[in-house]
Parts: sequence; structure tokens; C-alpha cells
Amino acid sequence: MVLMTLKPWLAISILFSFFISNLIGAFVGVNIGTDVTNLPPASDVVALLKARQITNVRLFNADAHMLNALANTSIEVIIGVTNEEVLGIGESPSTAAAWVNRNVAAYMPGTNITAIAVGSEVLTAIPNAAPVLVPAMNYLHKALVASRLNNQVKVSTPQSMDVIAKAFPPSTATFNSSWNSTIFQILQFLRNTNSYYMLNAYPYYEYVQSDGIFPIEYALFQPLSAVKQIVDPNTLFHYVSMFDALVDATYNAIEALNFSDIPVVVTETGWPWAGGSNEPDATKENAETFNNNLIRRVSNDTGPPSQPKIPINTFIYEMFNEDKRPGPISERSWGIFSTNGSDVYSLGLGSSDSISNNSSSAFCVAKPGADENKLQDGINWACGQGRANCSAIQSGQPCYFPDTIQNHASYAYNDYYQRMHSLGGTCDFDGTATLTTQDPSSRTCKFTGSSNSGGVFPPAAFGPIVAPTSQSSTIRSPVIAYTIVVFLALLILDVNAHFVF
Repeated sequence: MVLMTLKPWLAISILFSFFISNLIGAFVGVNIGTDVTNLPPASDVVALLKARQITNVRLFNADAHMLNALANTSIEVIIGVTNEEVLGIGESPSTAAAWVNRNVAAYMPGTNITAIAVGSEVLTAIPNAAPVLVPAMNYLHKALVASRLNNQVKVSTPQSMDVIAKAFPPSTATFNSSWNSTIFQILQFLRNTNSYYMLNAYPYYEYVQSDGIFPIEYALFQPLSAVKQIVDPNTLFHYVSMFDALVDATYNAIEALNFSDIPVVVTETGWPWAGGSNEPDATKENAETFNNNLIRRVSNDTGPPSQPKIPINTFIYEMFNEDKRPGPISERSWGIFSTNGSDVYSLGLGSSDSISNNSSSAFCVAKPGADENKLQDGINWACGQGRANCSAIQSGQPCYFPDTIQNHASYAYNDYYQRMHSLGGTCDFDGTATLTTQDPSSRTCKFTGSSNSGGVFPPAAFGPIVAPTSQSSTIRSPVIAYTIVVFLALLILDVNAHFVF
């Protein structure tokens, strides 16, 4: 036990992190893969993240364009050491130091890098690299210490469920004995550096491989009938979802090696929305059900039955379909967004929920199926001679996504109509427009004339924001928290408080 005096700035930082982390609760982030034929520019990807209120992302590499585009957004970023880089870094401290200087230190503090994921499922994907995995993690951590970034940036390594010999019942789960030595070293490193275990857990694969032992409702977070209840015979814990069981199996496997207090973060999970003839469960309906239920599950800020007080921070796999990936059709069908920014299916992530129809206004929108050339002519006229304000549909702005002629035409047509209909302006545009009472606004894109506030989340900040005249409870909480942090920080400064570790 060491008695030490914290420097005032460090005490403030610890307090701020504590209050903010407890306010925010569990998050659902997304993985961003790059095996995409028409990957949008990094600036457009970040604009979509902001528009959908996505606050956490994982990159599989340390792409310079993405790291630059993520600067000054406050989005938390996990960057990846690729499997190809693990060997070199694990054999050379200088290579690790150069990697940290080039890919981490060079972008901080502007880009909010919070962790380094060393490889991807190294033990099962490239087992020959297992002997250098923990050295690579140690060298990277030491490089972060040298750069004074080790408090902000944690080091871990994502592993698949394949490193666990048998996941059910969760209470008896253990790591595959052939990896015990390496996994013990990984857990020792995570405990010593206050990091967390990165888990890639896919109920889709577990369900498919179970050959009907488990019902699909269990994999999709759907209610189970009385005769289908899943109960651990040793603990009598009821598992309402396979996701919870997989996370609990991991906690129990960690405990079996005599480690505790190492949180589990799910760095990959999801469901493919399309598959081949031999992949009948890879459907849009199932993908929509799984991911929406996943978001609801994570958002309740509870852990699995054995660790109910530890929320399950989770990253959905993945943002876009990686159409360059080899293998079955399902391997190329995990994306939740198309590259033009539209949803692959309806998803309640961030601001994607639809807005209820509580507006009494009439809106002028593009007719479904209208000729795209005529729509473009309509946009050009509305935004030009028609004097519509079309700034919101420019790249990087709140209404740019979905990046389709139909969407942009609807915004431009409506802005013109709302400004001019009282002066005789009509909603026609050469037969490509129609009036509707359905508010086309989303939570981040508010159409002119909408009486809707835009939902529970405030609009994404693409430019200067004028403070509202009244504050909702969602605005007050951070203000109160900030006030508490400042008060306690001043108290620390005043009395030079001592902390015991």
C-alpha cells in the first residue's frame, strides 16, 4: 500500500473520467472494415458517424485518412495492429515504439484514441505468432508509457470464442488448454495495465454450428417459451440470450485461471443480412432483429448473469459490407449501412429511429421512382433560381446522408415549397414531386416546416450551435456532472487531498 499525493491535474482527470463514464453507461459502437470496393472518403464516413450519433469505432488498422478525419470529433477510437504487423512488433521494441509514434502519438490529443487492438484473433488465425503476441503487447505498452499516453490508451488483443473449449454451460467454461500459457500471460498483462479483454462473439455462428440444439429465438434475443428456457444447471442462472451466455462463458474462463476484475468488451458481434442457398438464416429480417435487440440489450447497462454490474460495451460488425472478402456470400453481407449512407435495414442505432408523425405541416417530397435526370434538374432549379437553402445536403452536413438523388431532391423541393408556397409556389417540379403529411425528418436532419424537435438526441454538431433557450433533462445531466467535477477538483486543489492506492 502506497500513500501518494496526486498532482491536481491528474486528480481532476480521474474525477472527470469517473463521472463521465458513469453518466454515459454502456455504448454500442461499430467496426469499420476497408475491404470495400467503393469505400466513401474518410470525411464522409465520419460525417455519417456523427449524423447517426455513433460515439465509438474500431478500425482494423491505423488508417491515416480515418484518424485525421476523426480529429476533434470526440469519437472514441480503437486502432488495430494488423496480423501482418504483429510478428515485427513482437520481435522488436524499437518497431513497437515507431508504430506508437507514427500511429498514436502523432494524432493525439486531437483524435480520441482509447485503445490498441493487437492483431485480430491471433491465437486461432495465425497461431505461429502466439509466442510473440504478449511481447508485442508489452512493447506497445512500454512505448505508450514513454510517450505518457498509457493512461489514455489501453492495449489488448481480440480473441474469438474458439479459444474457449466449451462455452455451455457458461459456469464450467474454460480456455482451450493448448493456449493456457499464452492466455495466462495475456490476462496477467491486462490486469497489470488496467486494460480489458477483447471478445469477438457471434451468436450467428454459434447457432449455425449448434445444429438445432439451441432455438433461433435464443440467438436473436427473442423471448423463449417455457419449454425452451436455457438454464445453467450449476448456477441456475437463466440465459435469455446466447450473447449473454457467451460473455458469461468468457468471464468464467477468465476466473478459472484465477483472474478477476478484468472487464470483457465485445469488439465484434453481428448478423449477416444475406447468404447463399446453404445459409438460410442469413437474412435481413434476422439481421435487423438481432442488431436492434442487441442495441436494446446493451443499452440497459447491465452485465450477464454472473457479472450483473458490469455493462457490456459492444461493437457491431460492421459499418459497410466488405464486398472484397473471400468466402461465402454471408462473409460480404454484415454491413449495416450502404456506402451512400442509407440503412441496409431499419436500425435503432444512434439517430436512425424514424420520427413519429406529429407534424401538422404538409411537406413537398420527391415521388418514389421518379426519373433521376428530372430529379437532378429539379434540385438544380430549386437550389439555384428557386432560392432554396440547400446547404444541409452538401457533403459533411446533416442531411447529406442518405447520399441519393431521391433524398436530396426531397430536401431541396421541400425547402423551396415551405418558403414559397404562400407566394404561389407549387409542389410539382415537372411531375417529380408530391405533397405528404408524413414528416420526412430524421433525428439529425430536420426538414423545413417540421414541428418535430428531432428526437431525444440533439442534432449532430456540423457547425456552430446556438444554445437552446430551454434545456431538457438530456442536456442538464452533463452540466450537473461537470459542475460536480469542477467543485470536487477545486476541493482537491484547496486541500491537496491524499489518495491511497
